[in-house]
Amino acid sequence: MWTELTPAELLSADLAAPRIADRAWLVRWDRSAPDAEELARRVLPDPVDLRTSGTTGPGRVWRRTFDQLWAEAGLLADLLRPRTPAAVLSFAPPRHIFGLLATVLVPARLGIPVWYRPDLFGPMPEEQHPRWAVVAIPWVFSLLRRNISWVRSLDHLAVLHSTATLPAAAGGFLAAAGPGRVSVTEVFGSTETGGVAKRVWAGGNPPWELFDDVSLVSGPDTGSGAEVPLRIAGPRLAAVPGEPPPADLTMDDFVRPVGDRAFSFVGRRSSLVKVNGRRLDLDELERSLRAVLPCADLALVPVTDDLTGEHLDLHVVPENGHDIDVQAVRRHLGVLPRKVLVRDRIDRTDTGKTRRVDHARTDGTGANR
Repeated sequence: MWTELTPAELLSADLAAPRIADRAWLVRWDRSAPDAEELARRVLPDPVDLRTSGTTGPGRVWRRTFDQLWAEAGLLADLLRPRTPAAVLSFAPPRHIFGLLATVLVPARLGIPVWYRPDLFGPMPEEQHPRWAVVAIPWVFSLLRRNISWVRSLDHLAVLHSTATLPAAAGGFLAAAGPGRVSVTEVFGSTETGGVAKRVWAGGNPPWELFDDVSLVSGPDTGSGAEVPLRIAGPRLAAVPGEPPPADLTMDDFVRPVGDRAFSFVGRRSSLVKVNGRRLDLDELERSLRAVLPCADLALVPVTDDLTGEHLDLHVVPENGHDIDVQAVRRHLGVLPRKVLVRDRIDRTDTGKTRRVDHARTDGTGANR
C-alpha cells in the first residue's frame, strides 16, 4: 500500500498532484543525508504559492518563502519533540499549508520516517515503534478510535491537530485510549498567517498561547476583556504575489485577549450569527448537534432573513432509516432553524471544512416537524 519516496522525490514533486496528495506513501527521513535543511533548500521551490480553500469566499493565492516555511516547521517540530516520537503518521494533505509543514517538513526537521495516508480506509503502518506522532485533521479521531488496539499498543501517541475545531470524537478517543497514553496539541492559524498560537488540549476550552515570534496588535478595546478581531504581527505572514508581506493582518476570528501573549477564541466572523438577540457560534453548535442528531453529516449555514436580519439553516444528510426530528433540533439549539434542508451530501474540503452544500433533495420532506 505504501509507496516509498526518497526525500528529494517528495520535495521536488508537485504536492497537489494525485500521486502525492491522494496516495499513501512513506519517506525515510531517518535514513537520509544528515543535512535535511540543505536538501530542502536546494530542492523545494522558493517561494511556494498556496491557495486558500474558499470556505468563506473566493480562493486566493498566498506566497511564502522557504525561510518562513522552514522556521514554522521548526516551531511545530518543537511541539512534538518533548514527546520523543520515533515516527509520524500523517493524514494532512500536503497541498495545504498545514500538510506542507507537518506532513513534509516536520518529519524532515525531526529526522524520523513519515507515513502519509489520505483517507479513512487502509491499514495502519506495520513498522513497530513505541512512540508515534499523528498529524490529524478532524475525521482522524474517529479513525483512531476504530484502531484503538493499535493506539493501546504504543507507549505514547502525540497528536498534532489543525485546520478546524476539534470534533466531539476527540474526547471519546482520549477516554478510550486511557490515561496518559495520548497527548493532543492544537495549532491555530490560517494559510495567510501560518501558525499563530498553540495549546495542549485535554478537554474544555483552554486559552491559546501565541508562538514566540507572533504578537497581538493592540486595538482600542484590546486588554479590556472585550471581544475583538484577532489582529497579529510576525515574520511568517504570507504575501500576495507581487506585493511585500503585510506588517500585520486581521484574521476572520473574534477573540478575547488574555494578557499580552494569549487569547480565548470566541468564533469565526463567518460562523457567528445573532438570532432574536442571542449570538450563536455555528461551529460549536454543529459539534454539539452531531452528538444528539442521528445523521451522516450536517452543517449550520448563516443566512439573511427579512424579519430578523440574521438566521441559520440546517443542512443535513440523514442516516438510512432516520427522519430528522426538527423539534429535537430546536430543543438542543434553543432556536428553530429558518429551514431544515435534507441533502444527499455536504461538500467539504479535504481538510473537513464546509465549502458549500449541494444536491438539495427536499425542503423539509423527511424532516419530523
